[in-house]
Amino acid sequence: MLYDAFQKEAISHINEGHSVIVCAPTGAGKTAIAEYVIEECLKRGERVVYTSPIKALSNQKFRDFSEKYPNQVGILTGDVTINAEAPALIMTTEIFRNKIVEKESSLKSYTWIIFDEIHYLDDIERGSVWEESLIFLPDHMRVLGLSATIPNIHELADWLTGIHRRKIKIVQETKRPVPLHFYYQCQGQIYENLNDVHKFGYRAGTTHPSPAQRIPKFISVKPNRPTSLLKFLWEKKLLPCIYFTFSRKHTEYVAEELLSFDFLNPEEKEKIQSLYHDLCQKFDILHEPSTYALKPLIERGIAYHHAGMLPTLKEVIERLFTTRLIKVICTTETFALGVNMPARTVVFNELRKFYERSYRILKTRDFYQMAGRAGRRSIDDEGFVFCRVNPHEISVEELKTIIFSRPEKIASRFNASYATILNLYETFGEKLYDVYPLSFHHFQEGKQARADAVRLLRAKVNLLKQLGHIRKNRITAKGLFAAKVYGYELILSELFARGILEKLSTLQLGLLALAIVYEPRKGMRRPSLTRMAKELEHLTHDLMFPILKMENTMDVRPLSKLCSFHLSAALEGWMRDESFDRILKKCEADEGEVVRCFRMAIQVLREILDAPLAGILRDNIRKAIAKINRDLIDAEKQLRI
Repeated sequence: MLYDAFQKEAISHINEGHSVIVCAPTGAGKTAIAEYVIEECLKRGERVVYTSPIKALSNQKFRDFSEKYPNQVGILTGDVTINAEAPALIMTTEIFRNKIVEKESSLKSYTWIIFDEIHYLDDIERGSVWEESLIFLPDHMRVLGLSATIPNIHELADWLTGIHRRKIKIVQETKRPVPLHFYYQCQGQIYENLNDVHKFGYRAGTTHPSPAQRIPKFISVKPNRPTSLLKFLWEKKLLPCIYFTFSRKHTEYVAEELLSFDFLNPEEKEKIQSLYHDLCQKFDILHEPSTYALKPLIERGIAYHHAGMLPTLKEVIERLFTTRLIKVICTTETFALGVNMPARTVVFNELRKFYERSYRILKTRDFYQMAGRAGRRSIDDEGFVFCRVNPHEISVEELKTIIFSRPEKIASRFNASYATILNLYETFGEKLYDVYPLSFHHFQEGKQARADAVRLLRAKVNLLKQLGHIRKNRITAKGLFAAKVYGYELILSELFARGILEKLSTLQLGLLALAIVYEPRKGMRRPSLTRMAKELEHLTHDLMFPILKMENTMDVRPLSKLCSFHLSAALEGWMRDESFDRILKKCEADEGEVVRCFRMAIQVLREILDAPLAGILRDNIRKAIAKINRDLIDAEKQLRI
């Protein structure tokens, strides 16, 4: 294989035995470096772990690598376990973190760890998992970190070098193999220059723009229709196109707006109809309502893709997209994390999205993660990025900030879970607090932020002591159980310690696991519950309210979540062998959300199985898993096809 200069540099460092962090634009070829590490490990009889931020990407990598290295690849994602002793093992970062903080790690024979999308260290919800994985990295493992541009990459490397006392080599590539060309749709017109957008798109008669340079709300703005933009792209031969929106419903709305187009010639139409039928048949979703709903779009070279869809249907769309028969795919931002999914053009439906608690303009890093899907290497001379601009919603200065700013620095999100603390306490005891100075948070932050972090750590340890997980500086049976169930340790360990778990039926265990993982969307109606679900809700709330009060008193943030039984009726029906179509009518959740949450419930039940349990409870949990894990819910079945 012919490598680019930055790939050769990274491979040279790898051959010398160094850990390496590679920063390069999306589509530059970082995956080739990961594949080199995997191939070299397999040649030498060594073992390698590959982690990714989302299960969908882990699944995709499993398929790709299994095809390239037959019978040598395994996967562990909580709801999927295939070939767990394989020399090349793909897993989510959570699974990797869980394994390395345990007293007896099962990864002693693995010599390399590849962190794909290492900038996820900055993720508000999951970043702490990545940081913990790097802090507690075993001495015998070398690191390959892959990411798009990280402005403070030297800070990250200096931190890792300091805590592990070994040099981390940095390889940076700023040049994209396929350059990007930017356009803007504003007030129904297409502009190539931001100055023209400002001059003509933000002009509102004789009325001056507001200080933020947005058009005042009382001034009418000409329609900025997706259909006119797609007509332009089609006529200029700028398809295929990835059309990003930040709402599941809006992806479907835009796709359906395009039904007036037919992007396929007769030969392509016949081919895609046959492929769609065969793939849906292969994944056993040929007669699902959502399969029928997509068919008219597919036949015109149009599709949508979002987390609310059946995972198998999403995979069918992904496979069709790689054939280049899908000319326009309307999708949410998770599609930007996929591999081998480039297009000639990327469109941003809007340039604002929900971050944490409010809608804000896109981060530059997020913008280029998505924009980087434009331009297919070895196919396109350049990629095209179209931004749809609504002067009422975004100012010219904000536009410039998104496009011309340096990507944001990655910042620590360190906040160790109760289970992580218990695992570390078993090893370090009261010296646990000496671990915090190893964190990226300590490396980055000042005196006050460090003091706050230590206070939070001590508060969590004190709470665990008060709840009986730690006694006389030793982990109790309750604590050992809690150490196995990350994220839901407090409610599950209370139920375990009080002997309640052993008394629950197979159905009750399933409902409990689902309620523990499910988080209802904002504004979602609380359904009426069955008697069984009500009893479980009262039971769990009675246990959790005193704990939440303790967390609040000790100023522990974020607070543990209460169990949410919104999907109980659906799961009861499913565990009683009702059809998937029928159970969907018993809840407000999207079908993809139902599948994902049922799979998460299975993962929680499997984590409980790893803890020391009585025989009857172990048997009931296995029965509950078997009842849930069938047909569309069976994630392993999807991967084995």
